[in-house]
Amino acid sequence: MEDFTARINADIKAAMLAKDKDRLEALRAAKSALMLLATEKGGGSDDAGAQLKSLKKLVKQRVDAAEIYLQQGREDLAKVELFQADVLKEYLPEELGEDALAPLVQKIIDDNGATSMADMGKVMGKVMGELGDKADGKLLSSIVKKLLQ
Repeated sequence: MEDFTARINADIKAAMLAKDKDRLEALRAAKSALMLLATEKGGGSDDAGAQLKSLKKLVKQRVDAAEIYLQQGREDLAKVELFQADVLKEYLPEELGEDALAPLVQKIIDDNGATSMADMGKVMGKVMGELGDKADGKLLSSIVKKLLQ
C-alpha cells in the first residue's frame, strides 16, 4: 500500500518550484483532505485504503462540479475542475474500461446463475468484492444492467 501523503508533499514542492499554480491548487486540496482524514476520530491517516477513498471522493466532486458548470455554460470553470480531477487521478490506480470489465462481469453472472435485474445487487456485490478499486461503480452498474437484461 502506498502512503499518498509523502508523494503529494513531494509533488507540492515540485509544483511550487515550477510555479505551477493550477497543479498546486489541486495538490493542496488533496493534502487538506488527507490531513482532515488523519485528524478524524479513529483517523485512518496511515490507512492507504481510507486515503484512496478520500482521493476518489475528491475526483468525483471535481467531475460532478465540471458537469454542473458545463450545464450552466461555464466552460472556463469546468476546464479548471477537470484539470484538477486529472491531477488527482494520477494518485489513483488505473481503472478498467468497459472492454475489460464486460467479460469479467459476464463470468460472475454465469458463475452465480444470475438471470434478471432482481439479481443485480448480488452481482454488483461480487464484482465490487473481486475488483475493488479497479472499476468505476457507475460504469460497472451500467454493464451489469446491460448484461442482465
